[in-house]
Amino acid sequence: MLTSFDINETESLCPVCLKKISARRVTKNGESRIVKECSEHGKFSTPFWRGEPAIGNWSRPKTPSCPPVTETGEKKGCPFDCGLCPDHNQHTCTTLIEITWRCDLSCKVCFASAGKEAAPDPSINELDELLKKIRKTAGPCNLQLSGGEPAVRDDLPRIASLAKEHGFPFVQVNTNGLRVALDPGLAKRWADAGVDSAFLQFDGTRDDIYTAIRGRPLLEYKIRAIENLTAAGIGVVLVPTVIPNINDDNIGEILELAITYAPGVRGVHFQPVSYFGRYPQSPSDNMRITLPEIMTALEDQTGELVRKSDFMPPGCEHSLCSFHSNYLVMENGSLKKLSGKSEACCSPQPAAEGADKSKAFVRRQWAAPDAENCDCKEPLDDLDRFINRAKTHILAISGMAFQDVWTLDLERLKGCCIHVASPEGKLIPFCAYNLTSMDGSTLYRRKIDD
Repeated sequence: MLTSFDINETESLCPVCLKKISARRVTKNGESRIVKECSEHGKFSTPFWRGEPAIGNWSRPKTPSCPPVTETGEKKGCPFDCGLCPDHNQHTCTTLIEITWRCDLSCKVCFASAGKEAAPDPSINELDELLKKIRKTAGPCNLQLSGGEPAVRDDLPRIASLAKEHGFPFVQVNTNGLRVALDPGLAKRWADAGVDSAFLQFDGTRDDIYTAIRGRPLLEYKIRAIENLTAAGIGVVLVPTVIPNINDDNIGEILELAITYAPGVRGVHFQPVSYFGRYPQSPSDNMRITLPEIMTALEDQTGELVRKSDFMPPGCEHSLCSFHSNYLVMENGSLKKLSGKSEACCSPQPAAEGADKSKAFVRRQWAAPDAENCDCKEPLDDLDRFINRAKTHILAISGMAFQDVWTLDLERLKGCCIHVASPEGKLIPFCAYNLTSMDGSTLYRRKIDD
């Protein structure tokens, strides 16, 4: 039997000292690994792609395009000059701002180390200046209010309205949903202030999952949050963090629940677990789950309600970072895949064009459906009924693999379109901002857990 073997050169960082080192993407027998060696701290090998669709057929090349405004110069090289620097290859699609470092949960898995000793919240005036600077450098990008848990700020509506005043057309809140569930009027106050969408932490349909990941049973609150947000006219995207042996057997049921709450739930965005914080030992291979494994689980666990062959590479970020497909939720609860041109292995597309398309899609799909455009007069023939339903009942299924220090690939990082605004206003690719060494040292994020 022939053994497939492929090697691509790239660059990464040492997990111990964060020194830039050479790396290779090595593919053998359907598994791709980042393999790298530090002269001081030894060799590291981590899987980032396992199974079908095969990595060799998963490509969407693009022509690099430097962001129109860069705040820093090239001095030390990627990823040490973020701001963005002229070496970055993609425009900003979404900017994330952290409006608090406080949280009402203490999760075992957290990008921000939230719930520990937190710095004071930025003031309204500080956020006003930050929004002004982001608007100048990133343009009218999509904006995500994050944390910590943004809902702990009573003045979140004021922040959302400020964002709209500065010309950000789409405002999303990244939330665990706890306070939204407990305060029935909160979602309406957000909506009235300009919040378009909620990125709702949603790890599963069983309470043992929440106890394992978030430290307490939360399913009741998650459901109530969905109901309160959709009633207020805020589009909901369910965001599961997928962890092997905890909720990777629940992927299909998460999708099935999302279908029952359509059209209020606009999408499901799966995120394979990444390892940030202190990890004295490299996470083992069985602690990893990759994008192809999630696509395969969606097919297997739903009885082929969706198929892994439905999914396509992204048009904005690097092709190894995510997958997506769009479906129409039918009246019987089935899904009909919407036609989409596969651009895999095609001629390179301009990076700026991919960012513009991505921004427009997110604004259109992740916000609540526009019921005013739905002509619900009876009687309707089958074609009219189909067209009417397509105006409201589209469900987006996607996944994004964030890179940690073991999987970091600087080619992917340079193509990142999701940027975190530092408190000083510099735009930093998401994975660089959250990156930590094995002892928890960071490149950019403020150290709040020492």
